[in-house]
Amino acid sequence: MTLLIGACVQQTWESAMAAGQQALTAEDYPRAERIFSAALVKARGGEGDELRVALTLTFLARAYEGQRKFIDAEPRYLEALRIVQKVRGPDHPDAAAILNNLGVLNRMHGQYPEAEHYLKRALAIKEGAHGASHPDIALTLMNLAQLHVAKDDYEAAALLYERALGIYEMAYGPEDLRVADTLDRYVVLLRNIHRDDEADRLERRAESIRASRATEG
Repeated sequence: MTLLIGACVQQTWESAMAAGQQALTAEDYPRAERIFSAALVKARGGEGDELRVALTLTFLARAYEGQRKFIDAEPRYLEALRIVQKVRGPDHPDAAAILNNLGVLNRMHGQYPEAEHYLKRALAIKEGAHGASHPDIALTLMNLAQLHVAKDDYEAAALLYERALGIYEMAYGPEDLRVADTLDRYVVLLRNIHRDDEADRLERRAESIRASRATEG
């Protein structure tokens, strides 16, 4: 590990970040952790500005999160959030993105009140910055829905899925794969609350979207 970090420090920050993102995409989280740890050394060493440090911390937190090292991930997200809030302001969309990540992280390790706080704050910032129908808002709505599912609050989750679905349909069209993915999650929820007829209908719709896109490809 020490040798790998030493080698990565010889890279530019940009090349280290690119390599780390490739490792994340491949779900090689231990390697991503090592690379982003090295990139953080570069960022803190005066090679870049504070936002570069914040970005590196965010990716390092994701590498920890992928390994379920929640205790290690959270302080990295929080430090990144403090930097972004200081440099760009508390209501900047970049702050919302980190708040969203903190919400997901806290849901994953069962801290539901904290997760709800972070996700609702992220949603409020995004709505203030983009309006109520921006596709980025749908991501946080989906994460809030997953939180409500974890809390067995299925009716509240259903409303959030419906809103996210409407946003994706408006932004990308009714035949987009993001619509199909949202329908898949919504179907699982509907079956949990015994709305089976509706679930069957939406499941057929998701299948139709995928079949149509496969034909186009």
